[in-house]
Amino acid sequence: MTTGPVVVPVPRPPTWKVIAGFGVVYVVWGSTYFAIRIGVETLPPFTLAGVRWLVAGLILFVFAIVRSRPRVTAAQWRAAALVGGLMLLGGNGLVCWAEQWVASGLAALLVGTVPLWLVFLDWICFRGERPGRATLVGLLLGSAGVLILVGPHSLGGQPIHIPGAIALVIACACWALGSLYSRRVDVPSPMWLASATQMIAGGVILLGVALATGEFPRVHVHAVSWRSLAALIYLILAGSIITLTTYLWLLKVSTPARLATYAYVNPLIAILLGCWLLGEPFTPRVALAAAVILTAVVVITQYRRRPRQSAPAAASVLSRT
Repeated sequence: MTTGPVVVPVPRPPTWKVIAGFGVVYVVWGSTYFAIRIGVETLPPFTLAGVRWLVAGLILFVFAIVRSRPRVTAAQWRAAALVGGLMLLGGNGLVCWAEQWVASGLAALLVGTVPLWLVFLDWICFRGERPGRATLVGLLLGSAGVLILVGPHSLGGQPIHIPGAIALVIACACWALGSLYSRRVDVPSPMWLASATQMIAGGVILLGVALATGEFPRVHVHAVSWRSLAALIYLILAGSIITLTTYLWLLKVSTPARLATYAYVNPLIAILLGCWLLGEPFTPRVALAAAVILTAVVVITQYRRRPRQSAPAAASVLSRT
């Protein structure tokens, strides 16, 4: 008699933990656009991203060794390389590269397409839930909110850097694909160890790209500004170790459509932080965008499509070696 894969029920975490996790992803990643822009002032983009993720991954991995004896199989490292390559090289690395020329408003607008990529790639490539009307309405509202927030007026009429814009679109697709794939592969336990392996693999790949593209000869330690160094440290600690680990955990306990709302809220958080820390005005334009974005978040997070009868309820298939 042939036995199928083991179906392990997914424990439902406390609501406050999920809310706190979304808060971390919303706020911290909302500030990383500015940090990346500061970082690439004196550091090449793939070098910046590679050092960020490799150092963050090594810190987590050392923590794992101190606490226990982690066992990571060859298959898990291969999965980490694929996920890390998609999310960290294709996703974050291309964003760092594009922000050398692309205005931050346009970058945020294009990154706002991540929810569409997540929902439709999950449906088309991974046989996920077919988007319902409420989800589609929420996605369209979120896109409209981002457009209001960082539309052409805020871009100052600057010409679009076509290669940079294309790179951002590809980055969104890579991030979404890597996020969805990470939910379906065997990863080491606990979750922060899985994050460490993906960060290490992605960081090594990014530094390999930096070497191949000739970035290393352009790195001069004495020329790296304190602003860029501070931005790098912030990206390592807050933007990588804390937030990516939280994001990967939320991928296991939430839905792609709900988690995708971070792409709508991050630009809003960036402007709110500017109003708070830099005294920038909170204009009616920002207030309108905030109302539209928050409405989209409510629509997507509160809507529950009735499960299909053929799909096992509240379960995930895990293959352990």
